Amino acid sequence: MAQIESNDGGGKKKKGGSKQKKVSVHVDFTPMVDMNMLLITFFMLCTSLSKPQTMEINMPTNKDATEDQQTKVKASEAVTIVLSGKDSVFYYEGLPNYKDYTSLKETSYKADGLRAYLLRKNIDVVTKINELKKKKENLKISEKDYKEQVSKLKNGKGTPTVVIKATDSSTYKNLIDALDEMSICNIGKYAIVKIERGDVYLIKNKQTKGVYSTQFAN
Repeated sequence: MAQIESNDGGGKKKKGGSKQKKVSVHVDFTPMVDMNMLLITFFMLCTSLSKPQTMEINMPTNKDATEDQQTKVKASEAVTIVLSGKDSVFYYEGLPNYKDYTSLKETSYKADGLRAYLLRKNIDVVTKINELKKKKENLKISEKDYKEQVSKLKNGKGTPTVVIKATDSSTYKNLIDALDEMSICNIGKYAIVKIERGDVYLIKNKQTKGVYSTQFAN
């Protein structure tokens, strides 16, 4: 609290006048500490903290098709991405050919690597979604209609199905980078699955130009 202290200057008087008083003000800021703590507590309780963001992972399904038809469709649309150590990333299309290491293609996480490849595979969907974005910006369609149409395009027939596999030498960052590419390239059907021994053999044969034993494929 504020206190006012008066000082009469030792009782001396000015000539022809009354006694002069000096006034000093002392402000006690101790109650402000309590008030600041109350305000901090109030804002901590009332402020909404950042919510964790989740990423949707979809598995392709086709209940009406036979098992053989599903295998053919998945093989024609499937792309398998294999993450390895030292930021190495590989991919192959369709069913794996463990007898031919050249079927495994190596790329990178750069814009002209994995992203460029996925954009080419999904070019029709990417083009249509860009057109929808322009319509939404011009207020020709609502946000709700935009999201519904984008979801249908991503999960439509003929769109690629990406299977992501990671070796023990790959890092968590590699997986996050691969998932980011799914979002950037508008891939609607993708899944993370356990890597097969054959995929490991393909990588080793790819890195050693076929010198590594192919006994698994035989």
